[in-house]
Amino acid sequence: MRSEELGETLLPKRLALPIFASDPLSSVAYATGEILLVLTVGGTAFLYLTPWIALGVVALMAVVVLSYRQVVHAYPSGGGSYEVVSRNLGANAGLVVAASLLVDYVMTVAVSVASGVDNIISAFGSLADHRVALALGFTALLTAVNLRGVRESGRAFAAPTYLFIGAILLMVATGLVRLAFGDSPQAPTAHLGVAPEHGKDALQGLGLLMLGLRAFASGCTALTGVEAISNGVPAFRAPKSRNAAATMAVMGVVAVVMFAGVTLLALTSHVHYVEDACRLTGLAGDCRTHTQQTVIAQLAATVFGGSDSVLFYAVQAVTALVLILAANTAFNGFPLLSSILAQHRYLPRQLHTRGDRLAFSNGIIALAVVAGALLWFYRADVTSLIHLYILGVFTSFTLSQIGMVRHWNRALATEAEPAARAAARRSRVINGLGAGTTALVLVIVLITKFTQGAWLAVVAALLLWLAMRGVRRHYDAVAAELAAEEPGADRPRRVHAVVLVSKLHKPTLRALGYAQAMRPDTLEALTVDVEPEATADLRARWDGGGVEVPLRVLDSPFREITKPVVAHVRELTAAHPGDAVAVLIPEYVVGRWWENLLHNQTALWLKSRLLFTPGVMVISVPWQLTSAHRADRPTGRAPGAVRRGEPTRSR
Repeated sequence: MRSEELGETLLPKRLALPIFASDPLSSVAYATGEILLVLTVGGTAFLYLTPWIALGVVALMAVVVLSYRQVVHAYPSGGGSYEVVSRNLGANAGLVVAASLLVDYVMTVAVSVASGVDNIISAFGSLADHRVALALGFTALLTAVNLRGVRESGRAFAAPTYLFIGAILLMVATGLVRLAFGDSPQAPTAHLGVAPEHGKDALQGLGLLMLGLRAFASGCTALTGVEAISNGVPAFRAPKSRNAAATMAVMGVVAVVMFAGVTLLALTSHVHYVEDACRLTGLAGDCRTHTQQTVIAQLAATVFGGSDSVLFYAVQAVTALVLILAANTAFNGFPLLSSILAQHRYLPRQLHTRGDRLAFSNGIIALAVVAGALLWFYRADVTSLIHLYILGVFTSFTLSQIGMVRHWNRALATEAEPAARAAARRSRVINGLGAGTTALVLVIVLITKFTQGAWLAVVAALLLWLAMRGVRRHYDAVAAELAAEEPGADRPRRVHAVVLVSKLHKPTLRALGYAQAMRPDTLEALTVDVEPEATADLRARWDGGGVEVPLRVLDSPFREITKPVVAHVRELTAAHPGDAVAVLIPEYVVGRWWENLLHNQTALWLKSRLLFTPGVMVISVPWQLTSAHRADRPTGRAPGAVRRGEPTRSR
């Protein structure tokens, strides 16, 4: 796609919702399960805390969504938390947010894909041994789809997301209707007991508080990805801020309804979900080989009449699909944020470049590689990966809301119009509430998850923060060093040309001819005496061939080529300060990849050494071999050639 076609990739709200909100919507599939996993460490005695923890998560979701709607209106240029914090709290605080979000985007891909694979295995237990291969395969597929461009990925992901919403709402509605009519559904694990971990059945006081806080921290995974819409406002159709805010509101309402419904069904149907299946009492068979169904799988089986019903498989299919596709939130957020950071010179500039489909291809590939490595290292295990999760997102939540409070303070200091001041005060209250709430949650998450693996996320974010500062220092130093002076200030007084010679053949003659056409002040041919017989033959042919350029032979008792040439060139630059030395190297151009292994190795090594010598210009003089001409001949139509008006292509 041409650069001027960028406007055609902008998203209507119906496509923006599945692209930017699939992560918080799909987290419904595992957020309730994460709460139950923590509470069941004390058996079933503490499951009474579940509705209170869920209520806390719902309230937090409402506060965060309202807070980020203010961000969308105040900063419509994109960048979300990073831009808010950078503008209001300074560059270093902005980098903290950026590092936290980049780490969290990677974790979003890893956790979403691993959770999707879990739901597939819940329906087809025989695939358990292929967990890692499935996770890596789905990550590769997501990468390929996103490389096609934002609009194409939106079309591909819209149907599964809406089908998932419909399936979960149908399941919740059906279960609640059955419950209202006295037909209380019972989960497949309702008859099983849960053995408490040692000492956990007597938790009181501070221990019980910590258990509740840890369960709340795990349930907060439902909020991951909420900020993605604020990062992607530029991808919306006009009016961008209004459409983004509306999409965020819809996302919040739908996520809250689904999460509350799933949690209520899980409690009323007595779902028992534990980290280790061997803690389930009354389980038939070997607990060590038992594949535990996810909470969604148990509810679907309970509500729709068993694990062999059509609707059970339908729910599992759309749940697994949307969980895998939920990683698309990160595949859009990570490249956009890394592009902004690259534009600000905190990341390599290649991350700011759009590919031929107008997607940030380098950012997409970088995200896929790192997430794939995590999936492989942690064996695509959701429980292991989840501990590294959400710390970064609440860091960005907290700092961005503090930044927004400062933004409204500045606005109130300059605004005189009463209606605008009232709106600013209202927004400040919302963002202040968001800052206080998310800061409290951040402390809870840090305390309860730090020793379980969250410290790795902290270390990763810290290393990334240091790396981004280092990249910025490098770019700033390079810019200062390359700052233009007055025209002609760096013009060499004279040019000394050196043509490297191995044999007297056509490539050498072309290099000599090109050097003469340059009209240098001095010109010499240079060869190295590695084999005396070959050197004597070259000198004889040189003198007998009438070549006008003098040939200098360098002695090399240890049969080296690079070292004598580099030493001679450095002698020239030392003897003529302020002059330029142009070294011309004849090179073969071949048409087959394996032919490159047979030619130009000495030339490549020479260039790599000479490029580090100040005042030296290295010039390659190509000679195309027959295979290069064959590789350039027409071979038919390329994909899309007819549409573009290109009749043929070269191989």
